[in-house]
Amino acid sequence: MNKKVDQQSADNIRALAVAMVEKANSGHPGGPMGGADFMHILYSEFFNYDPTDMTWPFRDRFFMDAGHLSTLMYAQYYLLGNYKKEDVANFRQWGSITPGHPEVDVQRGIENTSGPLGQGHTMGVGAAIAAKFLAARFGDWMNHKVYGFISDGGVQEEISQGAGRIAGHLGLNNFIMFYDSNDIQLSTPTDEVTTEDTAMKYESWGWKVITIDAHNHDEIRKALTEANSQTEKPTLIIGKTIMGKGCVTSEGKTFEGECELHGQPIGHTGADYTKTLINLGANPESPFDIYEDVSEFYQNLLERKTLEARDKKVEISIWREANPKKAEKLDFFLSGELPTLDFEGIAHKAGLASRAASSGVLAYLAEHVENMIVSSADLSNSDKTDGFLKKTQALKKGDFSGSFLQAGVAELTMACIANGIALHGGVIPVVATFFVFSDYMKPAIRLSGIQELGVKYVWTHDAFRVGEDGPTHQPVEQEAQIRLLEKLKNHRGNPSFLALRPADSAETSVAWKMALENKNTPTGLILSRQGIKDLPTKEASRYQEALAAEKGGYLVKEVENPDVVLIANGSEVATLVAAAEILEAEHNLKVNIASVISEGVFRLQSREYQNSIIPKNKPLFGLTAGLPVNLEGLVGDAGKVYGLEHFGYSAPATVLDDKFGFTGEKVSLQVLEYLKTV
Repeated sequence: MNKKVDQQSADNIRALAVAMVEKANSGHPGGPMGGADFMHILYSEFFNYDPTDMTWPFRDRFFMDAGHLSTLMYAQYYLLGNYKKEDVANFRQWGSITPGHPEVDVQRGIENTSGPLGQGHTMGVGAAIAAKFLAARFGDWMNHKVYGFISDGGVQEEISQGAGRIAGHLGLNNFIMFYDSNDIQLSTPTDEVTTEDTAMKYESWGWKVITIDAHNHDEIRKALTEANSQTEKPTLIIGKTIMGKGCVTSEGKTFEGECELHGQPIGHTGADYTKTLINLGANPESPFDIYEDVSEFYQNLLERKTLEARDKKVEISIWREANPKKAEKLDFFLSGELPTLDFEGIAHKAGLASRAASSGVLAYLAEHVENMIVSSADLSNSDKTDGFLKKTQALKKGDFSGSFLQAGVAELTMACIANGIALHGGVIPVVATFFVFSDYMKPAIRLSGIQELGVKYVWTHDAFRVGEDGPTHQPVEQEAQIRLLEKLKNHRGNPSFLALRPADSAETSVAWKMALENKNTPTGLILSRQGIKDLPTKEASRYQEALAAEKGGYLVKEVENPDVVLIANGSEVATLVAAAEILEAEHNLKVNIASVISEGVFRLQSREYQNSIIPKNKPLFGLTAGLPVNLEGLVGDAGKVYGLEHFGYSAPATVLDDKFGFTGEKVSLQVLEYLKTV
């Protein structure tokens, strides 16, 4: 312990944060100035990692919730050698590796992309669950910690309730969260928007809560020591901090705790940029320097951290020698590879709902993919993830030997937790709910796409055929929203999402195969509540024919020189089969039917293949239980899409099919009317 260099280090972080924002003329300086003391003590005395191996699977992890405090992370990691001077000097600039909000960059210590408040710490909860899951299978030596950093805004976001409830309920003692409580948010002091007792709230969820002066280094040490020794509860450290700690005016007077310091360069406030840098011990002429004593301290620190990691690796090596089979399995989990899976061997009864077919697949996966956590938002017996649950048990406080997370009614929380599980590595996350409630999950789905995470989303009750539950539960516009993500590219230039709506049981098995093999982007399986008539088999097994769905779209019915090509996905494909039977038998028409499980994947195929399935020189008719826009890009301007352009109604599904025109007979009439126009 060196009080002088500890203070210098914290002040160096403050000065760097101020300088980054000032040079960029954009950002949030006040919060990082308040959190600097905690960050320095955490990383210098408690955080375990290997500076020479940043992706070491058994490192501690830091999940930032308050992404607007990115300069706090960049400054701290600059001291640790993860960034260069030019990196911090180019904060928020084109091509820089220091974006305005942190983006996943594990090599430099950034574990998660954050920005939308509340999601960052919830991903941390997911990472802690993954760590507990793995430790239950491989031993208590796997005892790394997950740290979260949250601000007033993150605590206020509703998702914090779900994260707090689940972390406390599961007793995640490996999760330690620092709450930077400075009583200031972007536009107001916090007392203008809340009077809740945050400590009491978290204690009621089963957390250990410690309140400290987070500018007092001894109090920070004591709190972190106590948190690390906790055996039954997650810990919330409420750190009372001062917004803009160290800011002074041009006259040298203190200018701390002001709301205006939150979200703009301090030079635009009542504080003085140059005088503040001087007050913090920085050189205004070279504000991105690391102080001499701080540089020496951190060089020695890096050597110590490397040696500590080496000692831990020796411990792990001894375990590996004593447990070669477990070690091999652990390496396989961490590799992200899949075991050999026989999807064709999964038997399905005739005419199943695709949610029921999915249940059969999940039951198989429960016995063959050991590193999968499936979660449901209080719907396992309806979304049929209970097929998986029946083969395992729910995760419980003190017992993570199971593989099922009962999330309760908390779709967004559940999805964010899945992102955290994926970020941790070694575990495959699956989350399920009704398709209409994907609306609740959208912020996390978006971050799944941005972070390129292989989360599997299972959405059942996929259309108006939910029936009696009425318009609130009948997804109409949701498929269009989700499929937009197939058109949105991630930073690697790939579609940011894979949306799959299978047409029968065989396609459901293929969809699961595609989902599991899709490791670098999220996948959504959109499944029916009602039974679907299996599509006809032309020659080989239905599964073998359905494998063509891996190209996004294929012909389930094909004739030479068709008069019309019918296009759909999901349960509407079977409706087209019924319509085609009428068109052929009663009107002597030749009909092809295309099942397009994913337009995104279909568009990745060669132009020749696309034209062989959906020829542009033929009349094209699409059928969708969602908005017509779902298929308009496939049929083109000359084609026609029959879809739903209004909310649903409460009535039995078969009645709605008839009223809305989704029967074979009524669709055949729609096709005939269309053909009169071409």
